[in-house]
Amino acid sequence: MIFDTVKQLLRQKFGADVIVAEEAEQKQPALIIKADLIDEVCLFLRDHPETWFDFLSCLSGVDYGVEKQQFGVVYHLSSIIKKHTIVLKVIASNDRSEENLPTFKSISAVYKAADWHEREAFDMLGIYFENHPDLRRILLPDDWEGFPLRKDYKNAESYHNIKIDL
Repeated sequence: MIFDTVKQLLRQKFGADVIVAEEAEQKQPALIIKADLIDEVCLFLRDHPETWFDFLSCLSGVDYGVEKQQFGVVYHLSSIIKKHTIVLKVIASNDRSEENLPTFKSISAVYKAADWHEREAFDMLGIYFENHPDLRRILLPDDWEGFPLRKDYKNAESYHNIKIDL
């Protein structure tokens, strides 16, 4: 099973603490990775001959809720040639203030598709990606206030004096 192979390879390369937790009993098993190693882990898994995860099929930001004070990013990696997939997650605690955005390392240097995915997570959740080449809003106007997919987001009543009626 690729899940066990990936666990073994990551522990051999980065040490036992690279995997913070695992969700093995899920429909899509996931490894929760130490956040500051995610870029190196993705590069290693992309280039390793046993895994060859050459395709980032999805990257999603997650708000775990006001009570937990945590944000995360979920990475769905696939190998087209080897026909297997893996889910990686990173999680960070954050005080939810707009002056202190949750921060993770960008993987856009590893997977070019991450460029747009990370911009969307930034735009909608306020997740900041270190070393991203062009981190700016992608769906909303540059002067939009707040991050609409956060669980504590308050809908704007107007935008440039135009009433927003939801």
